[in-house]
Amino acid sequence: MRTILVRILVVFQDYEIDRRCIRCGKNTMVTDDSTGERFCGVCGFVINEKVEDSGPERHSFSKEEHENRTRTGVPMSLAMHDMGLATIIGYDNKDATGKPLSASMKSTITRLRTWDSRSQAHGSQERNFRQAFSELDRMKDKLALPYSVVEKTAYIYRKALEKNLARGRSITGLIAAAMYLACRDTGTPRTLNEIARQVNVKRKDVSRCYRLLLKELDLTMPVLDPIKCMSRISSQAGLSEKVKRLALTILEDANEKEITAGKDPMGFAASALYLSCVINNDGTTQKVIAMAAGVTEVTIRNRYKGLRGLLDIKVPPKLNKTNILQV
Repeated sequence: MRTILVRILVVFQDYEIDRRCIRCGKNTMVTDDSTGERFCGVCGFVINEKVEDSGPERHSFSKEEHENRTRTGVPMSLAMHDMGLATIIGYDNKDATGKPLSASMKSTITRLRTWDSRSQAHGSQERNFRQAFSELDRMKDKLALPYSVVEKTAYIYRKALEKNLARGRSITGLIAAAMYLACRDTGTPRTLNEIARQVNVKRKDVSRCYRLLLKELDLTMPVLDPIKCMSRISSQAGLSEKVKRLALTILEDANEKEITAGKDPMGFAASALYLSCVINNDGTTQKVIAMAAGVTEVTIRNRYKGLRGLLDIKVPPKLNKTNILQV
């Protein structure tokens, strides 16, 4: 019992010492909830610049997070011009004790807040990053890109700026080329035409920047698998699951026989889907699949003939008469 009392006394003494200011010795320590600073309310001496909040998270969107609400800080991200490490002056307009600021102090803090925001991008490189990554944030929503592609895009763009590749070139075109490189590297099915259309830049300019990044950064891009493109095309065209399964089998056979080498993945996936529609008597036209894949109908017809011949796929005569394509 005596040992327990001694331990409680030691803990209480440590708590009292922790609450005292090491400069003036007063027991007036104040913690700012918005900034996390801990300082003395009398002399203003700052003990800790940032105190990590060990309380639970305020927002939880999944069952796993609901069960374990451990608090973490803001994650670092390459898609921010300062990587998420900069500090800002809060917008609460309250002092450390929670009292609202006076009118004169509000104008002073507003002016300081403006200059603090400007000083974070004082160099040309920081301003370039801020403009490029704001465009990247807009593009990721339009193209529905995952977090890994966004981070890879920011990494490639930072490497390009280290080699001074942005000089004399459009920031939008360079970030679009970096995004296409990231999509190719991660296997995300996004075409060059689609990216150029979303950023409102000519395809010629984006492809020129793409070739420049490949050459200067010494990158090697893998060939996109047509199977990854198939699900996206079938969803946009509204095809059935039976058609998708047969098209998947056709593409797997084509990959085993190395028929897909040197062919456009989107066009090859579209032709496999059209061939599956013909076999299953689905009735979907070439135009619908071509619009969903972003290719021409001529491409689908040429790849369709090649798939039928090389894989020796027989279309029933009854279906062949009613089919739009006359072979």
